[in-house]
Amino acid sequence: MQRALLSTRATLVLLIGMLTGIGAGILAAAGGVHPAQCVLYGVGAFGVGVPFVNQLVAGHEKESAENESDS
Repeated sequence: MQRALLSTRATLVLLIGMLTGIGAGILAAAGGVHPAQCVLYGVGAFGVGVPFVNQLVAGHEKESAENESDS
């Protein structure tokens, strides 16, 4: 059996980051922005979204670990 290329956490964080970037690009395109600018908005949203989601997931894992250690 082969090992997974990415962990579940990394896959989740990157997937949500990509969806954020795609959503920002689509919203910019719906607003009538030039397509090249839409791509830049999407890349920027991805770049900001990944660390944000990573912190959210890390905070949840920290709380879970604290709850398990208290038991």
